[in-house]
Amino acid sequence: MLAGCFLLAVSLNSCKKFLTLTPNSAFDEAYVFGSVNDAYGAVLGTYASLAGDRGYGGRIQYYFSNDCDESYCNASNTVSIGGDNGPKALCRYNALATNTELDAEWNIYYAGIDRANQCIKNIPKMHLYNNGSDNDKASLRRLHGEALALRAQFFFDIIKFWGDVPAPYIPSIDQPDLNLPASNRDSIYDHILDDLALAATLLPWRGDAGVATDERITKGAAKALRARIALFRGGYSLRAASKQMERPADFRKYYQIARDECNDIINSGKHKLNPSFMAVFKDNLDAHKIEPNGEILFQVGLSGGNGVSDGRVGFIDGIRTNGNGMGSNWALPTYFYKFDSMDVRRDVTIASYAINGSGHYIGSASVYGPFLMAKFRRDWHSNPATAFNSNFAYTGISWPMIRYSDVLLMFAEAENQLNNGPTAAATDAFKQVRLRGFNGDETKIGTIPSSFDGFFKAITDERMFEFGGEGLRKWDLIRWNLISSTFAETRGNLEKLRLRQAPYENVPAVMYYLNNSTTGLVYYSGYYQPAPSSQPAGYTSVKWATAYLNTFANDWAGSFVPNQREILPYGPQTLSSNPSLRQGYGY
Repeated sequence: MLAGCFLLAVSLNSCKKFLTLTPNSAFDEAYVFGSVNDAYGAVLGTYASLAGDRGYGGRIQYYFSNDCDESYCNASNTVSIGGDNGPKALCRYNALATNTELDAEWNIYYAGIDRANQCIKNIPKMHLYNNGSDNDKASLRRLHGEALALRAQFFFDIIKFWGDVPAPYIPSIDQPDLNLPASNRDSIYDHILDDLALAATLLPWRGDAGVATDERITKGAAKALRARIALFRGGYSLRAASKQMERPADFRKYYQIARDECNDIINSGKHKLNPSFMAVFKDNLDAHKIEPNGEILFQVGLSGGNGVSDGRVGFIDGIRTNGNGMGSNWALPTYFYKFDSMDVRRDVTIASYAINGSGHYIGSASVYGPFLMAKFRRDWHSNPATAFNSNFAYTGISWPMIRYSDVLLMFAEAENQLNNGPTAAATDAFKQVRLRGFNGDETKIGTIPSSFDGFFKAITDERMFEFGGEGLRKWDLIRWNLISSTFAETRGNLEKLRLRQAPYENVPAVMYYLNNSTTGLVYYSGYYQPAPSSQPAGYTSVKWATAYLNTFANDWAGSFVPNQREILPYGPQTLSSNPSLRQGYGY
């Protein structure tokens, strides 16, 4: 009841009146937070709002975070009967103010905020918080820190989607008026940056004595999240008053926060890169194992079933096996061809195959092209036989929120900004990430730029190569104010590739793959040379450049409008239930 009341408040005008009634339940706050185990259960319930199909088990990274210059979702840009144009309209920047998907996401996130508010209010008031055993006090302080970090994550996502939003910092049951107006996002950012600074003092480091290796938030995760939010606070965003993309005058202050937090993590020695980029996904996330180096500082734990904590990671995206799986997160061909051919991250991030019912590798043929975003794959699942032979959707693959490579690149970006060019420390952090992408071969990574502009461009590219398919790219482009220009460039390149004009003149029209291979997809010729004029014996053709129709470049991100569609409209129930909110940004 306590956690769900704000959710009801968003959709029901009568909730305020309901709250004036005396509850019949005997389970008051003191009872709910009566022991360490009770507080632990309350915080676990707060984590749950990040999970599920509407959280990081599906909607957030696949629909809210597409399309961008790396990927696009298998979606239609049409409006259904009744005017609700569905979840996939989010990808195409075509979400109408009538789209009830917006309300559903909004409600779940504010329910998470309310759960966090209950924990933030009540855990420090517990008798054991100051008077319990050392273990009790450490446990409760950690739970308090986790609740602060979770609330920060909820607010951060809501701001990314909607800009200025209501900001309840106390439980809904204590709110004198549930119809809160939208707060300026800067004030919310500053509040949660302070929250995360406090959280870091309450949380243990990964690897500290008595700290289990699991999916709970630790000090490193709180610091990394604070760094990420600081870069957004100091970056560009669409402003309601000017209807223009703007950044604050004091943006350097926030880059300094990001730099310092990342530096603390780097110097802690508690986190490092996995030597193998592929292993992070194939051997750890997809195989349901905790990454052993601490590379993943924060991940959303998802279970395999059909409940509130489950997720469809590796079902919505990834490859298809025996006709199973959606395979609906497609890589742009221009993204594939941006990679250096020796960069091992390309073939981890992108796949161009399926596996048929006979266990043979076949080309991935579709009107959406051959390339799939595929860090999360059914054939890399911990139980590949189950993944292969059934159309199970809830894979139990957890979602990586922040990896150590992100910490290194955020540090490098902030150092470059603060020093008007890369320092030796920035170059070293950048080099660590890039070097792993080439299996440690320094001769292949190229020259790292030494100018401000050159290094910043290298950062923007490296983040694209490192985090493809992880739901970050669209938001990076927005905070850099590069989304409009990048989309225009990408649209032009997609058309050049379709026509096989320079620099894509040698991209094959079709590819030929070996029949009946059970050990991987084997192509007759390479990705960077025209296909033979006739089909080789023992091979099957699959469309390559010819997969992209003359409408493709316009369909991808087809309804993006600069200085409007960087922000979503409020949903219909959200507006109708809260008279203090006003639709903005031209919606």
